[in-house]
Amino acid sequence: MGIYFYPRGGSAHVCRSIARELGANDFDVTVLSGSRRDLGGEASAASFYAGLDVRPVEFAPAGSVPLHGSYEDRPGAPDPVLASFDDEELERQVEAWTEPMAAAAGAGVDVLYLHHLTPLNEVAMRQLPEVPVVGHVHGTELLMLEQIEAGAPAGWDHAEAWAGRLRRWAAGCARIVVNDAKGLQRAAALLELDEDRFDCVPNGFDPIFSPGAVDRHSLWRRNLVTAPRGWRPGGEPGSVSYDEDDLAALDGMVLLAVGRFTEVKRLPLLIEAFARAEAKLDEPVALVLIGGHPGEWEGEHPCEAIARTGARNVFLAGWHGHEELPPFLRGGDLLVHASVREQFGQVLVEAMACGLPVIAVRRGGPATIVDDPQTGWLVEPDDVSALTGAIVAAVDDVGDRRRRGERAREKAVRMYSWSHIGQELAGIVRIAS
Repeated sequence: MGIYFYPRGGSAHVCRSIARELGANDFDVTVLSGSRRDLGGEASAASFYAGLDVRPVEFAPAGSVPLHGSYEDRPGAPDPVLASFDDEELERQVEAWTEPMAAAAGAGVDVLYLHHLTPLNEVAMRQLPEVPVVGHVHGTELLMLEQIEAGAPAGWDHAEAWAGRLRRWAAGCARIVVNDAKGLQRAAALLELDEDRFDCVPNGFDPIFSPGAVDRHSLWRRNLVTAPRGWRPGGEPGSVSYDEDDLAALDGMVLLAVGRFTEVKRLPLLIEAFARAEAKLDEPVALVLIGGHPGEWEGEHPCEAIARTGARNVFLAGWHGHEELPPFLRGGDLLVHASVREQFGQVLVEAMACGLPVIAVRRGGPATIVDDPQTGWLVEPDDVSALTGAIVAAVDDVGDRRRRGERAREKAVRMYSWSHIGQELAGIVRIAS
């Protein structure tokens, strides 16, 4: 199993869970992963994939491999958008991964399971041409393709070449896993492949995500006052912090948003909607943003959006590891996910597993996960008025909100347990091999 990126986003969590489940279904799994040991914590593949047979590929400066590219274009980010890489840079990436893949496959390999469409696919095609590949499209590669089709932004000088590569790598896969039927149709159209080449398998949730009691005041005091991790543009984790008196709003209803500070997450729009909703509500309400990998953001930073909108009681809790998230979810009343063009929506399932109802956008994966009015609320994308209305409705009707949360938990357990999903994936891999 290969993943080109170091652990920092949802696809890494999916990679780890699938590796565990395939292991439980009688596969011997070796994980080849990018790694940033110099950043410590979960950015180190050895730490993140502990318990698995993991082969970290250390990016510079801790190692000699050049840092991976990105499907996203974030000014000043250390990982430039892949569409800016010329043929020579692609060859540097392929060469850097050739030996690690050969070493990981040295004992013999029956099938490769490659996450995303990346230079690892090129390495596989050149070095292991007889080994079938199961590809797993997570969605960010499709966003880059959509941007290229709409007109490549400035600096994407090799966009058309990369569009061709992604399609060629996809065509080289025996099977391609996507999360739902809508994602299948989108992927098939963008990758120019027949739909029968794809399998729909949703992502699951780790059993650590479950309802439970939590001392809310202690939780928020520890993470916002005592040991803050929020950060400003150009600032270090902890450069955004709060005083004890600032926490009063967290004694009321708490809305949560979880994820990276990327443009598709629409955090500025969410902050604007929250500011409007707060003005309509009589009871205290707070919005806590959990996430934002330090130093990474696209467009307007949440701190800038807070200043622009005059929003009160919006808190930045900073980046936390996956295993740290359950207490945060238990400390909230509602997850709000304004993201557009989301292939799946892992955090929605995890929040539902903790008993939280969800407000999400009626597009892509979230529209298949959230049932309105059963388990949450669905709004049109980029509609600040509709998002405001959904927040007000959720806050005002406590009974309805709790009922939706209970049904959300029931649906998560019924449809998104990894043990069931693992058996389905094992069947796909066996057929491919």
